Amino acid sequence: MSHQDTELVNVSHLLRSRAELGTAFPRILGYFREDGVKSIHAIEEAFRTRNSAALVSPAHTLKGESAQFGAYRLSAMAEQIEMTARRCVETREGPDELIETVVALRPCFSETMAMLDRDASPLAVRRPATFGRRAETPVPGFGRAN
Repeated sequence: MSHQDTELVNVSHLLRSRAELGTAFPRILGYFREDGVKSIHAIEEAFRTRNSAALVSPAHTLKGESAQFGAYRLSAMAEQIEMTARRCVETREGPDELIETVVALRPCFSETMAMLDRDASPLAVRRPATFGRRAETPVPGFGRAN
């Protein structure tokens, strides 16, 4: 299965995490952004130097933190990097097979953060839009002659 087939962000998981974190959500999201940038940089650098062992820790960190926010695609990509790097360490091989995933990691992180930032915005509308539809529970007698 291609990573593109994996859901970018699972909204129900994200909403559950948001509810659990409450007012700390924007702060924790900021930590995730900082850690994510560092992890991706470390992954790219380890890949450039063909250092399979150096891929494991930042990929593991990115996998767990992404999962916390329901960022399924990013988490799956990080997991593939981590598990492949572990195998490469055991077999003493270079991580060349990871090139497509490593190259796609930063754009996926950017797309994920854009979606998470929209949800974290205090200006974001958190209820379903009713534009063009009748309200589900109209107030009797309000706005129309009975």
